[in-house]
Amino acid sequence: MLRDVPAVPVPSMGQMPGDPPDSDVISRSLDEPELFALLFRRHAAALGRYVCRRLGPDLADDIVAETFLAAFRQRSCYDLARSEALPWLHGIAANLIRRHYRDEERQLRALERTGVDPVAESAADLAEARLTTDAASRAVAAALASLSREHRDVVLLVTWAELTYDEVAHVLGIPEGTVRSRMSRARARLRVGLAGERLTGPDDEREDSHE
Repeated sequence: MLRDVPAVPVPSMGQMPGDPPDSDVISRSLDEPELFALLFRRHAAALGRYVCRRLGPDLADDIVAETFLAAFRQRSCYDLARSEALPWLHGIAANLIRRHYRDEERQLRALERTGVDPVAESAADLAEARLTTDAASRAVAAALASLSREHRDVVLLVTWAELTYDEVAHVLGIPEGTVRSRMSRARARLRVGLAGERLTGPDDEREDSHE
């Protein structure tokens, strides 16, 4: 059903007041598969911006398309207690992004060299393509490139995808304490490139090690 749908060109409509939550759409799509396209219209653009920032525009469309195809096939396993499906989609995308670890390193090295963010370039809209000061820093791009895949996933899901620690734990299939520990360790490494600034996320307090 979604095979011929382009990945990112449709503007994200989000969820409007009074619309059914994502969980209801997914549940109903088990009997009415065409309804699943509503999730694409709601979330494809936001997911596309995130993937573009991590891998660049050349891979973003394919990753987003693969994400929605995988989500469609796995929809019967969705946790209907979670009304918002975007974190789930980010989790699927994260697994796909791991196949392109070296491409992501090249993307970060390019940001380190040029300071040009691919989302801002393609959207030509700095308000829509908002970057944190940390992520826009060339020094931080270099530090991000040096992180392990596991630590980078946590940092970018929190800072770029704006997921909570609980959501990151759920989509990566790890304990929330591990998310906090990885975020804490990644921050310690990134501080070297922040020149006194910090990456901030939800519940930004001292993290206890759970790894």
